[in-house]
Formats: sequence, structure tokens, C-alpha cells
Amino acid sequence: MTDTKLTPRQHTSWKYMGFYILAIIFGVLNGLYPTQFGMTAAQFISDIFIRMFSYVSVPIIAVTLCLTLATLGTSAVSKSLWKRTLSYTIGTTVLAASVAAVLYAVISPENYVRQSEEELLLSDVGLSDKKDYLEYFVNIFPDNILAPLVNGNILSVLLIAVITGFAIRHIRNEKNRENIISVLSGFQEIIFIIIKWIILILPLGLFGFISVCVEKFSSGLQIGGLASYFTVVVGANLIQGLIVLPLLLLIKKLNPLKIFSGMFNALTVAFFSKSSAATLPITMECAEKNNGINPKVSRFVLPICTTINMNGCAAFILTTVMYLMQNDGAQIGPTMLIMWVGIATLAAIGNAGVPMGCYFLSASLLSSMGVPIELLGIIFPIYAILDMIETSLNVWSDSCIATVVDKDLKNKAEKLGIKLPVTPE
Repeated sequence: MTDTKLTPRQHTSWKYMGFYILAIIFGVLNGLYPTQFGMTAAQFISDIFIRMFSYVSVPIIAVTLCLTLATLGTSAVSKSLWKRTLSYTIGTTVLAASVAAVLYAVISPENYVRQSEEELLLSDVGLSDKKDYLEYFVNIFPDNILAPLVNGNILSVLLIAVITGFAIRHIRNEKNRENIISVLSGFQEIIFIIIKWIILILPLGLFGFISVCVEKFSSGLQIGGLASYFTVVVGANLIQGLIVLPLLLLIKKLNPLKIFSGMFNALTVAFFSKSSAATLPITMECAEKNNGINPKVSRFVLPICTTINMNGCAAFILTTVMYLMQNDGAQIGPTMLIMWVGIATLAAIGNAGVPMGCYFLSASLLSSMGVPIELLGIIFPIYAILDMIETSLNVWSDSCIATVVDKDLKNKAEKLGIKLPVTPE
């Protein structure tokens, strides 16, 4: 007779699932029937949790990447980790941009006809302070070692972590190298302890996120003449997330539903926080605890993917730039769409995983080409929901890549007759 008794870990998992469900229910009710006290409390909780996520996300990227690179070694498995992470990251981003291009060609969004000149004055939402596109890449190279950490410049943090990690590997004095690695390992343990504490109270954060989002959209999403544009962006994200990425998992003989279930908490936080970088702590926790990904793999792959694997952003940039160029009188043909698949991929890789990152990056691209960007003010009211969907897709893609890389490396290690090292929890 099979023992059906739940283990303590399973019991705890189901208990917290109940808390998540209650948080979602109360958040939806609070958003649908808002009161001043309820919404003030929800906004306060939401802001606090975003700050907590940001507090741990930047150190995680810096420390985990630096430590992993410092101890990675030069074995066949280690080289394969690099190769597979980059190939899957670039490959899925190209596919996301390609899906958007095909959908754009099929749907052929109609030009937006504004009803009045006042619509252009809805909000410049910061566009008056836009940067030149090349400045995004110039700013990757910091002139102050603390500035990227203070400003949360994820790409700069990635660059510093990679360079520092490689530098540690080249320290000739073995004792000095081990001392530095020991300090980094201790700091990493501190971060992961803090993450566990945050996860314990995560249902409270979900209540805040959901309340604020439901309240904003309870009056209805006004799409109007942008319906066809909205359809292309959302459709491209859904096809990538529900068809393309699951196919990749199935090809690798992995169960998409099981993996999705394991990443559910991270995807929920990604949707409501609209920041893949802020969601990183939860993503790593879910990948390791729920989906059994080797920490050595997850703590290398996920920080890199969070920084450069932007499936949703690639689809948004291609669609938005094409749509605004079309509204400016450009003829959008197959050649232009193919060319912009490459441009959108590179631009997405250069985007930071923060709220509205794709929006301002699109503005910079359009401005650098002399295309009027006033229409972005019309897109802004619906961008919030697009940003939520894009961020969820980005985190889902990160999770899929980490799972696939983990499976590939386990197979490779078995063939070589070696055991993958595991980072202490």
C-alpha cells in the first residue's frame, strides 16, 4: 500500500499555496471595491516590497555571477554552461522578435487616427528626458565602481561581476584567492537568508501588487484605435510563451506544465511587479526548490538571463518601432521586418530588466531615426498591461532556459562520468 502522507516540506508548500490564494482573492476584492484606507495600505505594501526586491536583486547578480565565474573552472561542462546559456538566450530572443514580425505582417495594424490634438498632450511620461540610443551602451561602462550598485544599472553590474569573477580566477596567490571566494560565499549566504525571509511574507506583497493593479484596470482598458497594435504585441508574447517555449521544453523531454507550476510564484511576482530584475530572488528560489535545478546552474544562468534575455522586450520594440514608423509614412515590407528582427534582438539584449525599460528604449531608437515619438504618449495608458505580460514572458523564458541548460549539463556530465558541483544552500 502506497504511503500518501504529506512530507513536512509538501505540507508547508500547500499551506503557503493557501496563503497565496487568499492574497489574490483579497487583492482582487480590494481593487474592485477600493476604499481610501485599503488602497493606501496596498500601495504602501507594494512600494515596500518593490524596494525589498530591488535591495536583494542587484547584489544577487553581482555576487552570484562573480562567485560562479571565480570557481567555474575550465572543464568541458563549464565551457558548455557558457555556450548553452548564450545560445539559448540569443536564440529565444531572435524567435520572439521573429514571431512579432510574422504577426505584424499577418495582422497589418491600422494607423492610429487621433480624435483631437489634445491626445498628443496626454503625457510625455518622461520622453522629454530621453537619451540617445548609443548612450544606453556608453552607460554600461561605469566611471565609478559604486555608481552601478547605487543606481541599479543592471548591465553595468553584470559587466563588473564578469570582469571581477575572471580577475579572481587569475589571482596567483592561492590563499588570497580562496579568502576572497570565502568572503563572497559568506555574503551570498546572507543574501539568500534574506530572500527566504522575504518569501515567507510574500503573500502580503502579492495582496499589495494585485490590489493596485486591479484598481487601475477596474474601469476598463481603453484601447480604441490601438486595438490592432495591442493585438500584435500581446499575440506575439502569448505565442512565444505558450507555444514556442513549451516546444523547446518538449524537445528536451521536459514537462512544460510541471515547470510552469514550479515557477508560478515567480511568474506572479513578475506580472505584478513589472521587473524581471526585482523578481530574480523569487525566480532563483523557485527554480532550485521547486524544479530541482542545480544551484550552480541557476545562480549562473538566471542572473545572465535576467540581464540580457528579453523575449517580451524584443517583441515590443519591433512592433512599436514598426507601428510608429508606419504612422510616420514608412512602408513596412518583409525586408524591413527581417532587418528589425536583428535590431530588436540587439536592443532587447541591451535593455535593463526594470519597469518601462522597453518603452524608453523604443523612444530612443525612434528619436535616433528622426521618427516623431508623440504617439508613444497615446500608447502609454495601455503600456502598463503590456509591461506586465512582457515581464512575465521574460521570467518564463529565463526559467525555461535555466531548466534546459540544467538538463543538457546533467546529460553531458553523465556521458563524461563526472558529477556536477552543487553550491551550498
